[in-house]
Amino acid sequence: MKYTFTGKNISVTDALKDRTQQKLGKLEKLLPEEADVSVTYSVNRQINRVEVTIPLRKRILRAEVTANDMFSALDDVIDVLEKQLIKYKRRLRDRSRRDASFTEEFHALVEAEGDSQEESAVIINRTKHFPLKPMDAEEAVMEMEMLGHSFYVFRDGHTDLVNVVYKRADGTYGLIAPEY
Repeated sequence: MKYTFTGKNISVTDALKDRTQQKLGKLEKLLPEEADVSVTYSVNRQINRVEVTIPLRKRILRAEVTANDMFSALDDVIDVLEKQLIKYKRRLRDRSRRDASFTEEFHALVEAEGDSQEESAVIINRTKHFPLKPMDAEEAVMEMEMLGHSFYVFRDGHTDLVNVVYKRADGTYGLIAPEY
């Protein structure tokens, strides 16, 4: 990683640079090797601010934290960045499975890290078995609402095929029916 340090109303000491590099070292396993990290420290009326910007391939990760102490602000900004990176990688992995346009970005990020086996492993935490009752879509929606779920799998009473009803973001319902 390449670091750029900037100070506003503060001189950036070697101790501050070393501490920042040490803390950001935790994130190296989540970032590509060629990542450019821009860190800006500023002090305004006894309020310390740390801003970190990391441009990735098609995205920019940015975190800004204010605190009474520069080192605590640094610790907090690292925590924020770590959460953002984990969330970004999780979303990218999920989207790459659904949309081919995200696949290239995901594989580039994973190859840059060198942990493609770790990321490509899918972990199923729970398996649920249940009987498929024959019913129509309206009954399935009623059953889904009674259970409090966002989707429900059922067997269509007319076609005897497995269907899924789901609640959409706009509050309406959708039906997924297979084509044979």
